[in-house]
Formats: sequence, structure tokens, C-alpha cells
Amino acid sequence: MVDLPRLDYCCLLPKKSPANTTYSANPDPLDDAVSDADEAAVIGSLPATSDPDDALGRRIRRKVDLRLCTIAGILCSLNLLDSGVLSSAAVTSMLSDLGLDQGNRFSVSIFIFTISSIVFQLPSTIAVRVLGPRIWFTAITLAFGVITLCTGFVRTWQQMIVLRILLGAAMAGIFPGLSYLISTWYPRREQQLRFAFMQSGEVIVLATGSLVNYGLNRLSGRGGLEGWRWMFVVQGLCTCVIGIVTYWWMVDFPENSHKSFRFLSAEEASIVSKRIQTDRGDLVAQDFAIAKVLVHAKDPKIWAFASLFFLQNIVSTALAYFVPIILENGLGYSSDSAIILSAPPYYYAVVPVLVSSWFADRFRIRGPVIVFNALCLITGFAVLGFATNSGARYFGVFLATGAYVGNWAALTAYQANNVVGLWKRVFTAAACTMFNGAGGIAGSFIVRNLEAPSYTTAVWVSIGSHFMMISFVFALSVHFLLANRSQSRSAGVLERTEGFRFTY
Repeated sequence: MVDLPRLDYCCLLPKKSPANTTYSANPDPLDDAVSDADEAAVIGSLPATSDPDDALGRRIRRKVDLRLCTIAGILCSLNLLDSGVLSSAAVTSMLSDLGLDQGNRFSVSIFIFTISSIVFQLPSTIAVRVLGPRIWFTAITLAFGVITLCTGFVRTWQQMIVLRILLGAAMAGIFPGLSYLISTWYPRREQQLRFAFMQSGEVIVLATGSLVNYGLNRLSGRGGLEGWRWMFVVQGLCTCVIGIVTYWWMVDFPENSHKSFRFLSAEEASIVSKRIQTDRGDLVAQDFAIAKVLVHAKDPKIWAFASLFFLQNIVSTALAYFVPIILENGLGYSSDSAIILSAPPYYYAVVPVLVSSWFADRFRIRGPVIVFNALCLITGFAVLGFATNSGARYFGVFLATGAYVGNWAALTAYQANNVVGLWKRVFTAAACTMFNGAGGIAGSFIVRNLEAPSYTTAVWVSIGSHFMMISFVFALSVHFLLANRSQSRSAGVLERTEGFRFTY
């Protein structure tokens, strides 16, 4: 496929666009646009864009994929791995050992982590840009590891709550920061598959973690520690090692790729920078000012994207934290079997996320893929909630898990493709992740053990949330379609960037 500059990402309205992206002549003084002179200087200093399908283009893309997508998947997995450890520990003696089995204390330990994460999301995402990915991701990963390690030695539920607050703060910038970083390295038409690579690594680590938790639980009594404590101790130690490796493995932003350890040559870095500048015109970094970030809160579509993540994470948090509980209490499996059987649905999820993301990038569509995944999830929860056969209900877990993992990549690409500007993309990534966390708070309460084995509330809330998601995607896609048509007729400018077209 030839890498045409400023390709139209709308699948219905192909349109030839200008070769170079420039910002409008009269930008808002608070906007993160750069001057025409600065932009021209950058474009003039870069070589011609390489065809992404020639030997050099493939080599560059492979290098970026292997370095960035792998470490992104591992770091993002830490959040899910934490939920996996907590859910696995919940079917051991942890709840009674710490007094978390009284009232809503276990649910509080889940959503207090999310609240802390929400509070620190925006400043932590800004820190990725200001301090640089290598320094910031190394620091917060090490902090995450130390806090997790300490969790293995808590004695009261109050101590557990304190550490959950600190853990949420440490992890706040991981997902939005990595989503933003990946969006800076790839043209829009290549992003969803790269988000899928990140999600695949995430769920593979999570699934493997469930199997490891099964083995660690059998160490109960060794060294004077219960099995659930071994889960936290081992995860904490592994995370600390990953944090150290992150300093050399993580890459910087394209314009600063020379700061990365043994990564791209100067020629390769220049080609990547040229492709990004041609695709959306926001390569040049702007000085940080809080006004340049917060001004984008006035854009309603950012909150529409954020609402989609809220609706998505109601389901994902419920599944991630409670699948072992559903398998044990609802489907009648033993504690050990529940831990083991929670892994296969996540291994399976790699297939739909990669296939649907390849399809979305290949045909340059976003909304239809999100709707398809949402319908699959609705079907999965209907089977999980209304089937009477345990095997059928377990199949529903597979279907629902694959659908929501697939939609993480799809939703991330949907928002990243439709905003332009350095600080606007930072704000959007943080806002979406904050709403994602708010969905996690809701999701932590919808699976009620008193409703076993049907879990009526979880089933109906999950189904309803995804019907709402379909409605939101339809409304946004119609808006983008009409905006593109209006731009075609009037030769106007979208997102205050000439040549930009919305993706739907």
C-alpha cells in the first residue's frame, strides 16, 4: 500500500488532501498550534517520506513495534495483573484474613484504587510529555512494584486501603500515557493494530498471571506467608525488575528518539518524524502551559469519547475482578479451578482484538468495528446470564471477554484518530482514562454474590451499557460524516488543521 500524504480516513468519502498539513491562520492563543515558520522549518529539515511497504519502511515499523508495543503491553498489563491478583486472592483466605469480607470493604478496596487513579490521571499524563517516557514510566513502575510488594505484608483492611490509594496514584499515568505515546509514533491508519498489540500483551500477561497465582496459592504456609501474600510479593518483585528494565527498553517521542537506548538511526528517526508531520501536523513539541491543556475541555466530542470508555469499563472491571468469583459461586467450581479457568478467556481474547483491529486499519473504519464488538459482548452476557448449562455460561465469559478487549483497542484508536494537537491528545487520553476509571467504580458494584448464580444486575447493566455505547458511536459517526461533507462542500477546515478528515 502506498503511503499517500494526508489520506482520507473516511471510508465513504475519499478525498484528495493537501500534501502538507498546516494550521489555520488565526489560531486561538490558548491552542497548542505552532507557528507556520516553526512548522516549515521542521518539514524542510526532514527527508521525503518512505513508502511504509518498502524494505526500509517495513524495517522501521518492525523496530518500533518490537520496542514500543512490547513494553507498552507489559506495562499496561500491570494494572490488569493487579486486578487478576486481587480477584484470585479473593477466592482464598485473604478476605477473612484482613476483614474484607465484612460489608462492602472488598468493593471499597477496588474503587478506592480507581478514585486515586482518576485524581492523578491528567497530571501523570502531562508528566509523560514534560519529563519524558523513559524517566516517568520507570519511576511509576518501580513505585507500583514496591507498593505491591508491601501489600503482601498488610495485616488489616485499613492498611490495605492505604496501599490501594498509593497504588492507584502510581498507576494513573500508565494507560493514558502509553496510549498517547503510541499515537505519536504511528500515522492514524496504523494505530488500532498497534493498540491491539498493546492489549494482546496485556491480556496474555494477565492470563498467565492467573495460572501463576494458582501455583503461588499452593505455597500457603511457606515462609510463614499465606498463599495470597505470595501472589502480591512475587508480582511486586517482578514489577520492580520490569521497572529497572523500562529505563533502557522504553523509547522517547519521535522527535527525541535519539535519546532512546540503541533504537533508530538518524535517518530512520527522520523518516518517522516526516510521516507523523505529514499525517496530522503536530510533530513539533509546544511548551507546557496548563491553559493549553484545559482549554480543550470545551470540546464536547472529547466527553463523548470519554463516555464510551465509561460504558466500556463497567463490564471490563466486573469481569477482571469477579470472573473467578463467578466461576466459583455461580458455576460451582472449586477455588483452584476458578483461578485456572479464569485464564483461557483472556488467551482467546487475543484473537478477536488482533483480527478486528487488522480489519479496522485495513479498511480504515472505526465505528462499525466498535458496534460489532459491542453486539458480541451483549450476546456473551445474555448467554452468561440466561443460559442454564454451566458450559454455555462459561462460553459466554469467552465471548464477552474477547469483545471488550477488542473494543479497548477500537475505542482508543477512535479517539486518537479524531483529535489533533499535542496537548489536546494529552487531555483526551487523560479524560478517557478518567472516565474509564469511573466505569470501574460502577463495575466493582454490579456483580453481587447475593444474586448468584444469575447475577442479574451485572448482566442487565452490562447489556444496557453496550446498547448505550452503540447509540453514542452512531451519533458521533453521523456527526463526523456530516462534518466531512460540509468540509468538502465549503473547503473549510476541521479541527483547525487543513486537510484533516474525521475517522468513522
